[in-house]
Amino acid sequence: MGVSRRQLLIAGGTLGGLGATSLLHQVFSQNKALSPQESVALNAPVAQSPISSPAPKGLTAPVRGDVRIVVISDLNSQYGSTTYEKEVDQAIAFIPDWQPDLVLCGGDMVAGQKNSLTSDQISAMWEGFDQHIAAPLRQAKIPLGFTIGNHDGSGAIIQGKMRFQKDRDLASNYWNNPRHNPGLTFVDKAKFPFYYSFSQNNIFYLVWDASTDRLSEEQLSWVEKSLASATAQSAKMRIAIGHLPLYAVAIGRNTAGNVLANPDKLRTLLEKYHVHTYISGHHHAYFPGKRGELELLQTGALGSGPRKLINSQQQPFKTLTVVDINLNAESTIYTTYNMNNLSVVDSQMLPRIVVGYNGWVLRRDVNWEDLTPQERKT
Repeated sequence: MGVSRRQLLIAGGTLGGLGATSLLHQVFSQNKALSPQESVALNAPVAQSPISSPAPKGLTAPVRGDVRIVVISDLNSQYGSTTYEKEVDQAIAFIPDWQPDLVLCGGDMVAGQKNSLTSDQISAMWEGFDQHIAAPLRQAKIPLGFTIGNHDGSGAIIQGKMRFQKDRDLASNYWNNPRHNPGLTFVDKAKFPFYYSFSQNNIFYLVWDASTDRLSEEQLSWVEKSLASATAQSAKMRIAIGHLPLYAVAIGRNTAGNVLANPDKLRTLLEKYHVHTYISGHHHAYFPGKRGELELLQTGALGSGPRKLINSQQQPFKTLTVVDINLNAESTIYTTYNMNNLSVVDSQMLPRIVVGYNGWVLRRDVNWEDLTPQERKT
């Protein structure tokens, strides 16, 4: 439920001290509905213990949760590029100052998916990725979870054959090289790097291969078995990640093939096993959404080609999202930075609902009953 005017007045009149003020700032500027636990916290005496709010110097510093994840996605530039745009390099330099427990990447780490690229060119792209992104994170001892994007190793099948088998082979070679250990505690890595699972800080992470719009029956069987496992179900939270989103949110991506097929079926599967959030890339447009019981973090692009949301006139921008997790409340707070100017994105400026060709997604602080009759018709 969103925060009402009455809640705002009560909170504003009773809050004091840095801790409550920081929480209030995050609730109202970063698209966070109050949980029952936070409602109590807002009216409780201010704790005397110090509050940890690490961030790069000069940037807005969110209060750190029990677990902190930095989410990036769509890092690549033009086909064959071995370098990255300045916002990518800047983000990687910033990341240690947020003191995350984990970095998650929503895919498209390199710029493949073009059959004219040679094996040497593709290998050079992965070496460029290592130099600019993976190696600095390893040196900072920050684990890197990721999903394979269509430009990393598309699983597209044409006439029964993998169209980009070379890309997939070289992606596998890179990630299975012991020198490129991402620092994850794997639960199942039999199909790594395409689909796999790992756990960290009492959170179970499931990574599926959404480099195309269809998950094979073999993979779907693995997804259900993994989420039903004792390891997954005993974790305090479950998060899934894949490159293609369930529902379309961006102009230029609002077509079949740019989202996962059978989105409602997949969402129901994730909901069945109490997955909290599905993180995706590919659409290059930031939208903190939800549908049913599943939160949907559609990441913006950090590399080239940010896009507009479907029903927004806002100019596209590059993003990075810091996710702070309260494990006991099973809640998340997003602090998303516009990497073009380093400001915090005011999610209240984003559409309350995005309607693509295959369904709608609510902004995550909005409920269906909050919509106007006109919004419900869109």
